[in-house]
Amino acid sequence: MASRRERTGCAALRYGPIALITVARRSLWSPCRFRHRREAVVAFEFFSGIRPLTRAGALRDARAGVLLASMNIPQLLGYARIAGMPAVTGIYTGFLPMIAFAFFGASRHLVVAADSATATIFASKLTAMAPPASAEYVALAGMTALLTAFFLLLARIFRLGFLADFLSRTVLVGFLTGVGVQVGVAMLGDMLGIPFTSRRTALQVRQIILQFSSIHWQTPAIAALVVATILVFKRLRPSWPVPLVAVVGGIAASATFDFAGRGISVTGPLQGGLPHIAFPAVGWFQMLDLMQVAAACFVIIIAQSAATSRAFAERYGERVDEDRNLLGLAAANAAASLSGAFVVNGSPTQTAMAEQAGARSQFAQLTFAAVVVVVLLFLSNWLQYLPRCVLAAIVFTIAAGMVHIGQLIDIRSESRGEFWLAVVTALSVVVIGVENGILIAIGLSLLRHVRHSYRPHTMMLAPNETGRWMPVPAQVGLVTGPGLIVYRFGSDLFYANDHLFVDEVNRLIDGAPSPVHYLVIDASAITAIDYSAGRSVNELCESLRSCGIKVIFGRVNRYLRADMDRHGITPVVGTANIYTTLHEALAAVHPELGQHAEA
Repeated sequence: MASRRERTGCAALRYGPIALITVARRSLWSPCRFRHRREAVVAFEFFSGIRPLTRAGALRDARAGVLLASMNIPQLLGYARIAGMPAVTGIYTGFLPMIAFAFFGASRHLVVAADSATATIFASKLTAMAPPASAEYVALAGMTALLTAFFLLLARIFRLGFLADFLSRTVLVGFLTGVGVQVGVAMLGDMLGIPFTSRRTALQVRQIILQFSSIHWQTPAIAALVVATILVFKRLRPSWPVPLVAVVGGIAASATFDFAGRGISVTGPLQGGLPHIAFPAVGWFQMLDLMQVAAACFVIIIAQSAATSRAFAERYGERVDEDRNLLGLAAANAAASLSGAFVVNGSPTQTAMAEQAGARSQFAQLTFAAVVVVVLLFLSNWLQYLPRCVLAAIVFTIAAGMVHIGQLIDIRSESRGEFWLAVVTALSVVVIGVENGILIAIGLSLLRHVRHSYRPHTMMLAPNETGRWMPVPAQVGLVTGPGLIVYRFGSDLFYANDHLFVDEVNRLIDGAPSPVHYLVIDASAITAIDYSAGRSVNELCESLRSCGIKVIFGRVNRYLRADMDRHGITPVVGTANIYTTLHEALAAVHPELGQHAEA
């Protein structure tokens, strides 16, 4: 009798892809069925940002997708303006690129579409190569997205997703806080009716101050009404789609009362219709010129998308496969290139908007893409009436929710060092920008980690009032027992900290109240020794041996032992003086001392 897998395969051959889609669809709705129907893994292996999905979850995410689209589609038009592209191409980034990431990506929360950081980066280069919004400019933008997709695919092949592991929770809190402040200030321009000429937050604040007297007060009045309404209903009726009502009401009021004629800025005319699939026609020499800007976009996408996906996944206790996200981002940028759009990125602002709308999987983004199709085909004419201040007010409330003062207070109460790391990260994002701020944050995280490894905690066993050996910070003048020092170094030994190890051991021995005959090194925290440290340890052991001091290593794991053998430490110390437990090491000094090892 044929197995279930064989029967499924025969069905696929007999009925084509429809059978596979049916099997996968049933498994998609039921997590239990999916676990038992292993054949569905083959058909829908890449939908990990959606699976598992219940009917209730699908309805929730579909509703969130509609709400997200109502808030985000006008924002995509603004990103197209920043990019120097035709307005409709901003909406294109919410169609095929979003579907591509949902298919290939792993994050359940990350919204991949147009983003201000990458839009600014490639626009600064392309405006020197072709007139903005021209056919040549659109082709250059498409090729930039394709080259960015190529770099992302290479990153996936070489599994560079591990770079996201260098983003600590502290950095993520500071990152989102900085983004919230930056976006909130940026939205004040449209909320007050003041046109900004700079992306820098400090310069935007300066422009608000200088142009405060020229504010068109009808615009901030509308924005304030929208913000107040959203915040009130968020507290009283959080499940109500107030932002959607604000968008629809803003469009209706604008069309009825002619907001544009009253000096209130609106979105403006928009071209409709679905995108045409075509390969960007760019010459070889132009493509070489675009390599640098594509590489810059690649770096920002790697850092920002990883930071955003990791931050929102941790809120729900989820794990993120960053390598699979790289594949999803590569597919999304390739789809953007072929559909006449531009570089897409994982946006922290839009991801926060999706979360507040209630989205918990990429099914919401698929719904978003479906709404985009409807808008492009039937509703594009109505978007021209949307007041910019209404959209800015909605985004402002989202940005305010990204500023986590409570988490910063918690971090400060536990670790002042990490608190200042979060603050510096937030300030870097606000002052320097997202693209550079997140790179600085990663660098600071690495420096902080290196600092801990460079100057780790060191301990030694010393008798307390009852005579029992207890671990205490290493201090000159203390000994474990007559003629004995048991010393613990709290990190791997490498070129930057080997001199600290040698110097402290010498100080402890020189400052001992009586001559030291035995030095027992508790190597429980040492898992590796590099070449430089190996030379230093060899010299130390030879020097101590010449002074009549016997060096014994305890708690040596197999990895450390391999390094000791490779660097020639074992012959200097002697195989008989290397033990896997501290009990054995102390017993080698004197059998009665082994009973103190449990301390």
